[in-house]
Amino acid sequence: MTISVGDRVPNTNFVKVTADGPEPVESDAFFAGRKVALFSVPGAFTPTCSAKHLPGFVEKADELKAKGIDEIACTAANDAFVMGAWGKSSGVDGKVTMLADGNGAFPKAVGLDADFSKFGMGTRGQRFSMVVNDGVVEQLNVEGPGEFKVSSADYMLETL
Repeated sequence: MTISVGDRVPNTNFVKVTADGPEPVESDAFFAGRKVALFSVPGAFTPTCSAKHLPGFVEKADELKAKGIDEIACTAANDAFVMGAWGKSSGVDGKVTMLADGNGAFPKAVGLDADFSKFGMGTRGQRFSMVVNDGVVEQLNVEGPGEFKVSSADYMLETL
């Protein structure tokens, strides 16, 4: 079953990319007591993710924070080292937190996993964004296959 607005985000484990190296973090702790804009991409360094999705949130970080977002986070079914390299090459420092989910546990737990085997990528997360306020989904934007519209930073800004 897919998560919906008003649902509590299930507790899963991420690996947060930090200057001191990978840091395990539970989603319950990560989302507790604040408003987080989270977006999921099928994979680091993939075309739409690198050209549009991540750069949009980097560019709009100040505007999102001005609308009450405490933290912006990107997750993908990649390891922390890949997410760290992607974040560094994309200039995310201080703007977007990179959350590695190498096993794809989060998209599976929220019912937004997808089979990308035909592209040689295995099971990944669908492209989506959500606003999570103290662990509860306030906004959920799920893309159709091959689309990039409603999960963008621009769309989120329009709907906040």
